[in-house]
Amino acid sequence: MTFDDLWFLADEAGQRAEQAYHDLLDGRDPVLETTHHRRVSRRRFRVLAERIRENGAPYGAHTIVYRPSGDLLLCRHEGVGLWVLPGGEADGDEGFREAAERELDEEAGIDARYDGLAIATRVELRCDDHATWGVLPVFAATAETTATTISDPDDEISAAEWFADLPADTRDREDLLAWRERVL
Repeated sequence: MTFDDLWFLADEAGQRAEQAYHDLLDGRDPVLETTHHRRVSRRRFRVLAERIRENGAPYGAHTIVYRPSGDLLLCRHEGVGLWVLPGGEADGDEGFREAAERELDEEAGIDARYDGLAIATRVELRCDDHATWGVLPVFAATAETTATTISDPDDEISAAEWFADLPADTRDREDLLAWRERVL
């Protein structure tokens, strides 16, 4: 019999996610709370669970940036082949909002005024008999500049554009439309 350390990792990750979710929502009311379910490979499960164990988030923190007209900023992420919100993993001891701000600067190069927590997503991950979850915080920000400049050190982002109508190939499109309807 061999010991499967994924169970232990998943348990640790879930505990860290619980703490991160509580800290994120402490005194804040997100506009929208959602849950996403993802079935992933064993290798991907390990990577995501390790990220969650680190800071509670499998995919880092993101920003919904909007103009007064209601247009939303999206970035073309070549690694996933979709339009996505600017965002990514935290570096070192960076908090979620600091990570979201840095990623916005790297992926679109615009200035924005942050309004607060927009969406708190619970991302539930499964692989075989293993399960864990993490939080995906999305902050709202009003654009103060609109000309985009990409300086992504990972070379994942190929474009940053404003959209009045979200493209069909936008990741988490339904969440963004629901948020927009409630806020704008």
